Amino acid sequence: MDITFETEAGRFNYRVCAVLLDGERILAMHDERSPYFYLPGGRVKMGERAEDAVLREVREELGVEANIVRPVWLNQGFFEEDVTGERFHELCIYYLVDVSGTDLLSRGETFLWQEGKRTHTYTWLPFERLEEEYFYPKFLKKKIFSLPDTLTIQAEYE
Repeated sequence: MDITFETEAGRFNYRVCAVLLDGERILAMHDERSPYFYLPGGRVKMGERAEDAVLREVREELGVEANIVRPVWLNQGFFEEDVTGERFHELCIYYLVDVSGTDLLSRGETFLWQEGKRTHTYTWLPFERLEEEYFYPKFLKKKIFSLPDTLTIQAEYE
């Protein structure tokens, strides 16, 4: 069971995201439902460690086995989802993840991956392009240029 629930004030989510880098580029995705780019990841399941969840999500969404380098952010996000209009209070742990031992870079600058019935489109976005892209979370548009060495806790209101 995913750790998510609805309240009168909105939805709570406990999520993880993978920060996948190639030099000065970050791997971002979108699908047929979402017009904006976001990072690979998903909800943590009840009884699942966040570290296991992010590796599971990378496996499910990209078909590769990855390694965690380190956690970089615990973001407390307060936002309204652009497509559905639903209000969210979300805790998301962002992990720097290494995929150097995989075929991920050979798939091209943009590639498709099927996860169940959903087709994901992935693009290696240059850091300097993030500011002009329809991309979430917004804090990454600036903070990607200097990743913290230790886990940093922050809040983002969109």
